[in-house]
Amino acid sequence: MASFQQSTLATHIPNELLVAHITQIHASISKLQSLKPSKQVNALFTQLVKLCTLPSILDIADLPEEVQVMRESLIKLCGKAEGLLELEFAIFLAQIPLPLNNLNLFPYYGNYVKLATLEYKILRDNGVVQPKKVAFVGSGPMPLTSFVLATHHMKSTCFDNFDIDESANNVARQIVSSDVELEKRMKFKTRDIMEAKEELVEYDCIFLAALVGMTKEEKIKIIGHIRKYMKAGGALLARSAKGARAFLYPVVEEYDLLGFEVLSIFHPTDDVINSVILARKPIF
Repeated sequence: MASFQQSTLATHIPNELLVAHITQIHASISKLQSLKPSKQVNALFTQLVKLCTLPSILDIADLPEEVQVMRESLIKLCGKAEGLLELEFAIFLAQIPLPLNNLNLFPYYGNYVKLATLEYKILRDNGVVQPKKVAFVGSGPMPLTSFVLATHHMKSTCFDNFDIDESANNVARQIVSSDVELEKRMKFKTRDIMEAKEELVEYDCIFLAALVGMTKEEKIKIIGHIRKYMKAGGALLARSAKGARAFLYPVVEEYDLLGFEVLSIFHPTDDVINSVILARKPIF
C-alpha cells in the first residue's frame, strides 16, 4: 500500500496502479451478498469514488479488453448500489415532516447541489434561461437535481420526471406532496423514454441522467430517439464521465450526439463525478 500512498503525492496516479486498485475493489464488491447500504458497502464505494476522482491521465479507450469488461460490470454494480441508497433515503425522507428541508441528510447531497448549480449556469450561459418545461430522464426515487433546480434556480419551471420504476416514482411523489407549490410544478411519469414520442416536443430542455443507457449502444439509441422527437431548438443536457470517473458512469462523446449542435462540454476536477454535455437540436 506504501507505493499507492507515495504515488498520490505525484501530479497523477500511474494508470496501472489506478486500474489495479479499482480491479481489486470491483472484486470485493462482486463478492457482496447485497448492495444495500451497510458499513461494508458504503466503505467500498467511498473508497472507489475517492480513487476515481484522483488526478489521473487515464483514457478509457486505451484500456485492454478484460479491463473494459470489468468496467462495464462495475458501472452496473454502481448503478444498483446508487439506486438502493437513494431508495433507502427517499423512503426515510417520505416519512418525516418537511422532507424537502432535510435533503442534506443524503450523503452526496452536496455533490448534487454543485452539479445542478453548474448545469443551470451552463444552460443560462447558452441562452436557456428559465425554460417553461423541463424533462428529467432517469429521475429515480429521489430526484435531487430536479428538487435543487426547481427550488433554487428554475422557480417557475414545470418538471416532468421520467423513470421506468413506478415504486421509485411513488416515493418521489410522496416527498414532493409535502410542498403544495412544488407539487403543482413537478410530475412523475412511469415510462421507458424509448416509448415517449410526440410528448417530447413539449420540453425546452431534456436532462439525460448518467445511468440511462448503461452501454454505449443503448446510450446512442436513446440519444437518437430523443433527438428525433424533441422540439427543434430544444436543449439536451447529457451527463457523462471522463478518465477514471468512467469506471463509475457511462461515457458520452461529442460524436455520439449525431444531429445535435454541441454547445458546451464540461469535465470536473473536484469531487463532482459527472461531466456535462449541452447540445441543441438545430432549428433547420
